[in-house]
Amino acid sequence: MVVLSLAVSGCSAVFSSFFESRNSLENLRTDLTQDFRDTNFANAHWGVLIKSLQTGETIFAQNEKKMFMPASNMKLVSTSTALSTLSSDFRYHTVLVSDGAVRNDTLDGNIICVGTGDPSNTKRFNDSIATKVFQAWADSLAVKGITVVNGDCIGDDNCFGENDYGAGWAANYETDWYAAQISGICYNDNCIDITVAPDSVEGRSGQISLSPETKYVTIVNRTTTLPQADSTSDLEFHRRRGTNIIVIEGNISIGHKPWIESVAVDNPTLYALTVMKEVFEQKGIQVLGKAVDIDDRDSASYATTMTLASYDSPLLSDIVAATNKPSQNLYAEQLFRTVGAQKAGKGTMEQSRSVAYPLLAQWGVDTTRLRMLDGSGLSRLDLITPSDIVAILTGMYHSPEWEPFYQSLPVAGVDGTIKRRMRGTLAEGNVHAKTGYIGYVRSLSGYVTSMDGEIFVFSMIANNYTVPTRFAEAIQNAVCVELANFSRK
Repeated sequence: MVVLSLAVSGCSAVFSSFFESRNSLENLRTDLTQDFRDTNFANAHWGVLIKSLQTGETIFAQNEKKMFMPASNMKLVSTSTALSTLSSDFRYHTVLVSDGAVRNDTLDGNIICVGTGDPSNTKRFNDSIATKVFQAWADSLAVKGITVVNGDCIGDDNCFGENDYGAGWAANYETDWYAAQISGICYNDNCIDITVAPDSVEGRSGQISLSPETKYVTIVNRTTTLPQADSTSDLEFHRRRGTNIIVIEGNISIGHKPWIESVAVDNPTLYALTVMKEVFEQKGIQVLGKAVDIDDRDSASYATTMTLASYDSPLLSDIVAATNKPSQNLYAEQLFRTVGAQKAGKGTMEQSRSVAYPLLAQWGVDTTRLRMLDGSGLSRLDLITPSDIVAILTGMYHSPEWEPFYQSLPVAGVDGTIKRRMRGTLAEGNVHAKTGYIGYVRSLSGYVTSMDGEIFVFSMIANNYTVPTRFAEAIQNAVCVELANFSRK
């Protein structure tokens, strides 16, 4: 055995590279113990559990029954629950209906978009075209001979509750794409994509474009173009709370590539219906009314007279992959609330937990102590044990939904949030695991296959460390490599 020290600014984590296979479980446990005794974490906490899926044997455990903030490892709860309760071939079905009648070329009534919590009306799933679904709906109206709508465009988002944010989310997250509002109607990840390009003349404001092009947001441009010789470019984006006024400040140098930023909007339902109305009008359909969130009407009731158009999402397995691989918070929130909407009548955290917890308990999760305040792990109020995460991963290994769940996880050295980790080792292309990160929290949980083909399930969570996060990652990487190199023969 040859041991190579990992040089990371004083980090004493050991990255083991083997020229011969390991044949001693005792030696492996000794190495793992040394990994998690790294003095950089003397003032922090590691929670670890590693088990064999073939034998059920515990390979290593440390604080495995203690509660930890999981960060985005909470997505393992959301996505496993969604797959297990809805199935991988589930599709969201969003319909566009009316409460009126068509007379000649006029729809004498309102158009209502009935949301189901679908997060897929976005460029990611629609050939990079932000308005593709709305264009198709406009075409459906044209086929019916409708060129005038004598009514409003209403968004019915009541499949979900009224909480726009997860419990415990910080107020200063509200501009950020990773904390986009949760809604029964989603559009473009509930964000506006803003591109700032330098002007060709020094001193002028930067040139701003939006995707989608919409009047829903108001841009306050306080940017300045700097001379090309000055390479300092720094922009800040801030959406004023409770509004869709976005202030952009800072400098961008001549010759600098366009700066692209996704900014979360306020009221995604109204955002979606505004853009839909704008697309209809661009396609020659005159809408005499306005875009409206159903919550702003005197009554949420309406009588449907006809279906105008619809949209079916990609398979749930595809949405789960788009959740876990890049660690997309909004999708995790939408998926977990969809469990409640589909199985308990309302997409709230309370209803979704009422569906999820019995399933989790069957897998061995201690749901009496589990604290799941959101679906993504962005909340610092979430608490779970490494033992519970391993129980979920083990439950999914024995589930009919194992394959789509396993394939949804990032792969070391290949894709997702561990694309650049463990390259050049036996862990590359082998480890399938979910990362998690918020301040002072770094987690990694998933599966790794040994040299013998034995699959290990693991959860490693560091909390309350004050060294650079890469030190925690180095330890997690080393452990995965040691497990990948392990052999009982």
